[in-house]
Amino acid sequence: MKIIVTGGAGFIGSHLARRLLAEHHEVHIIDCLHPYYSPERKRLHLDHIKKFGDFHYYNKDLLDREGTIAAIKEISPKVVIHLAALPGVSYSLDQPLEYVDYDIKATINVLEGAGQAGVSKVIFASSSSVYGNQEGPFHENMATGKVISPYAAAKYSAEAFCHAYEHLYGFQMNILRFFTVFGPWGRPDMAIGHFIKKLLNGEDIHIFGSGSARDYTYIDDIVTGIYLTIMNSTESETFNIGSGRPVTMETMLNELKVYFPTMTVKREGHRKGDVDKTWADISKAADVLGYTPKVDFRRGIAETVKWAKEYEAFL
Repeated sequence: MKIIVTGGAGFIGSHLARRLLAEHHEVHIIDCLHPYYSPERKRLHLDHIKKFGDFHYYNKDLLDREGTIAAIKEISPKVVIHLAALPGVSYSLDQPLEYVDYDIKATINVLEGAGQAGVSKVIFASSSSVYGNQEGPFHENMATGKVISPYAAAKYSAEAFCHAYEHLYGFQMNILRFFTVFGPWGRPDMAIGHFIKKLLNGEDIHIFGSGSARDYTYIDDIVTGIYLTIMNSTESETFNIGSGRPVTMETMLNELKVYFPTMTVKREGHRKGDVDKTWADISKAADVLGYTPKVDFRRGIAETVKWAKEYEAFL
């Protein structure tokens, strides 16, 4: 199957591309290597993908509307998986208009390209942040637009455009709301990767607020959720892709302490834009897709620390 992966040089995208190649699909990656984090790191991701097979790479900014539409039409894939986005809550507080550009405008361009190319299925990577501050577990119908960060607002808005373009062009539209993703090659700005880097350097780690919990989901389970959507979903649906097992900050710190027993933690106040807890209701994904997360948090941390020690220079 011919598949486009936007953002294929990123964390989730590079793992997904490797899985798709291992499953013998024809992979086309579109990624502009945005400097939100190191472009060199993303080039290393691309090098790792090559170990799994040949793929096509296009260094293209999705804000280039005509270029994006033309590229998707030229490739003429069966499926477009739109992972490319500007991530992160904190940065969105300082630069909200960049999120309008890269998380909304770029998505519109991809959707238009997919429509004009006659794509059968579009998969959009959304976020658990669209649920705002609610009590979990979060079912897919609990997203109301009452979000608490510009990042979340951009993702929720992009979802609305997904529905609009599904109506305009008739392709199957699947929205996947990912819950906090971690694992080898994880984004360096995310808590677990950031903490491990600090600990490897013998530095203190800083945590914000108290009583928080996250539905940490290992990267292999996220990739499986995407792959099952490609292969098993036959209708336009929105799915939570998470572990279904929220982990408190204290539990995470205890797991890290196993590997870094001299760890020192500095506690600070709550940060604006951060939700208190996330917790995925994954029953719909289980019923429709056959999705069952396989990697528990303890094993995921072990694999992530092992990788970080091997690739410390690239953290």
